[in-house]
Amino acid sequence: MSKPGRLARGAYRHFLSIPTRWMDNDIYGHVNNVVYYSYFDTVVNEYLLRAGVLDLGSSDAIGLVVETQCNYFASLAFPDRVDAGLRVASLGTSSVRYDIGLFREGEAEAAAQGHFVHVYVDRETRRPKALSDAMRSALAPLE
Repeated sequence: MSKPGRLARGAYRHFLSIPTRWMDNDIYGHVNNVVYYSYFDTVVNEYLLRAGVLDLGSSDAIGLVVETQCNYFASLAFPDRVDAGLRVASLGTSSVRYDIGLFREGEAEAAAQGHFVHVYVDRETRRPKALSDAMRSALAPLE
């Protein structure tokens, strides 16, 4: 399996600045790999909340993560600030693939990049639910 090339900032449509925390570092002196996924989750859900298509307590449809993947190119470490870039790679009937790039503040190429797939389901039944028109409209600028 070949590793993809590092993408530049221009490949992403939305950015969120995330400060690293002391506890994000591991014994090797860099942000632990599992924390990168929390940055992925943060940029996706921040966008959805600000776009008004996610209400944590009452949205009838919720996104369940069914796939994640990350490639690491350079270390991040406390006290770095991370600029998390977001774009939509594909929209299905009930799913969205989000591509995320994590950039050390001020750097042009991603320190890490990957993706995150949400399948949207009914909150109660957990059965797939078609993306609403509002969700599609909110995601359109990220395509």
